[in-house]
Amino acid sequence: MSTLTVNADSVLAIEIGSINTRAVLFDVVENRYRFLGAGNALTTAGAPFHDIMAGVREAISQLEQATGRTLIGVDDRLILPVQADGSGVDRCVATMSAGAPMRVVAVGLLEDVSAQSAQNLANTTYAQVVEVLSLNDRRSTAARLDAVLRARPDVIIMAGGAEGGASRSVMKLVEAVGLACYVTPKEQRPPVLFAGNQSLAKPIRDELAAYASVYIAPNIRPAIETEQLLAAQTQLAEVYRQNRKRHIAGVDVIESWTNGHLLSSAMTFGRTIRFIGNEYAKTRKGVLGVDVGGSNTTLAAAFGDNLKLHVNARLGIGENLPGLLAHSAVDEIIRWSHMELSEETVRDFIYNKAAYPASLPVTNEELALEHLLTSQIIQVALKKIMRSFPSEAFRAGAGLLPWFEPIIASGSVLTQAPSRGQTAMTLLNALQPTGVTTLALDQNNLAPMIGAASSVAPILTVQALDATNFINLGTVISPIGQAQPGVPILRVRVMFNDGSETTHDIKYGALDIINLPAGQSATLHLHPLHRFDVGMGGAGRSGSVKVIGGMLGLIIDARGRPINLPADPGRRRDLIKKWHWTLGAA
Repeated sequence: MSTLTVNADSVLAIEIGSINTRAVLFDVVENRYRFLGAGNALTTAGAPFHDIMAGVREAISQLEQATGRTLIGVDDRLILPVQADGSGVDRCVATMSAGAPMRVVAVGLLEDVSAQSAQNLANTTYAQVVEVLSLNDRRSTAARLDAVLRARPDVIIMAGGAEGGASRSVMKLVEAVGLACYVTPKEQRPPVLFAGNQSLAKPIRDELAAYASVYIAPNIRPAIETEQLLAAQTQLAEVYRQNRKRHIAGVDVIESWTNGHLLSSAMTFGRTIRFIGNEYAKTRKGVLGVDVGGSNTTLAAAFGDNLKLHVNARLGIGENLPGLLAHSAVDEIIRWSHMELSEETVRDFIYNKAAYPASLPVTNEELALEHLLTSQIIQVALKKIMRSFPSEAFRAGAGLLPWFEPIIASGSVLTQAPSRGQTAMTLLNALQPTGVTTLALDQNNLAPMIGAASSVAPILTVQALDATNFINLGTVISPIGQAQPGVPILRVRVMFNDGSETTHDIKYGALDIINLPAGQSATLHLHPLHRFDVGMGGAGRSGSVKVIGGMLGLIIDARGRPINLPADPGRRRDLIKKWHWTLGAA
C-alpha cells in the first residue's frame, strides 16, 4: 500500500443522488488517506425545496456530528481551506446523478455506424436519446428539422466522417441542425457537441456558433471499424455540468465549492473501475462494476485501460422502476422467486416503490421483491453493455460473461441488504459470472466519490481502495460446461496456511459454500471433469489459484451458464429456496 511522503490535502466528497445526498470526508491519518466518516440526507432537488443545497447542508451537518469537525462557517459557506483551529477542508469534489436525464438528439452519417456511436456516447452519462438523424434515414432537410424541434433536445451530439473522410455529407446534416437551432427560441437552444472528422471542427463551429454553444470533442469514430468514446466524455461532462446548472437550483453553489470539479456520478464510477482495471491488467481479466441507483443503473467494465461505460438512465430501483416493465415481463421476474407471488403483487410493489422511492422494505416479501427486481434490472443493463465488450475479451463461450476479477457492487439496495447472502444471491443470479472471480462490495458507496477525488488527490484513489471500504463477499468458482444434474464436474482441493487441506467433489447443478474464514488465505487446486472450463487456459485444464476468504467463504456456483430453472413452479421455488438457504439469504 502506498504511503504519503508529503503533506496532503483533506478532501470533502459530495454525491447528490436521485434519492440520497451523501457527504464523505477523507483525510490523512498515519501517512495514508482514510475514510473518516459520512453524512446522509434525502436529496432536495425536487419538491418542496427545489434546491439541492438543503440536502447537501443536512448531509454535511451529519458528517460534522460524526467526525467532530466543523465544515460549514457562520456564513453558511463551506470553510476552504483548513483553518488553524482545524475547521474546514482543503479540497471539495462533487458528483451528481439527480435530475431528469438530458434529452439527446444523436446525429451521424450512417445509422448503424457514426449515429450509433453518438448514441453510445450519450449512454455514458445520464441521458435519453429521443431522436436519431442520419443520411440513410432518407428524410428531407425539412423533415429532419421537424424531428429535432419535436424532440426538444437538451443537447445534440453529432458524429460522422472518419478522419480524412466525408465532409460534404456531414455538412448536409449540419444544415438541418443549424436550422433547428435558429428557429428555436434563444433561451431554449440546445448546445451541439461535435465528435466527428476533426478537419470539419472549425467549419462546423463557424456554421453553428451564431445559434448554439458548440463543443468540439475528439472523433469517436475515427475509422469505420473503430469506436473511441473515452476522450469525448470530457466534453460531454462539461455539457452535463452546464445542463445541471441551468435546470437545478444550488448547482452553482456546489460548482463554486468544487472549483469546477462537479462531475456525473457515472463518469467518476467508471473512472474508479478503469483505475482498478489497470491494476488488474496482468490477470488478463476485466474488472466489472455495478451501481444500482434509485433512478439509474450504471455498469462499467474495464479491460486494462479500455473502459466500457453504460448508463441506463430510465432504469433504477426507485422512481424509474416501472421502466423495467418495458424490458421484462412480470413472469420473468417471478420465475426467480422462492416465494409464490402473483403478477398483481409484483406490479403493485413496482408502482408503490416508484411513488415512494425512499421507502424501505418492511416484510420478507417486500425484501424478496426488491432484490428480484434489482436482479432483473442488472440483467437488462448487462445485456446492453455486453454488446460493447471487445471481441478479444477472454470468455468461455459466446453469450457468456467474460472472465472478470473482481466484480464490484455499489448502490444502497446491494450494500445495505439485511444479509450479505442476499446481496451475493442477487449478483450471482443477475450476472452469472464465469471461471474464478471475487465479489466485492463497495459498502460505503464510495466508488463515484473516489473517482471524483482522483483529480485533486490521485494518491487517495490508491489508498481508499482497500478492504476497509471494499469488502470481500467471497471468491466465486463457476465451472462452464454441460452435464446432467448430479454428475461430478469439478474437484476442488483447498490447501490452508496451516498445512491442512480438504477435498470437495462438485456436482453439476449445485450451489455450495466451502468454509474459508474472512481474511484467511488458501490455495485452491481446481481439477475440472468432462472438459468443464474454470478459466485455467481452456476446457478441461486444471490449475491453482490463491484466494482470500470473504464474508461468505468460498462460493461454488455449478448451476451452469446460463442457469436453467425447472419449468414446474413448485420444484422451481423449492430449488431457489435451497439456494437462498445455502448463502444465508433466506
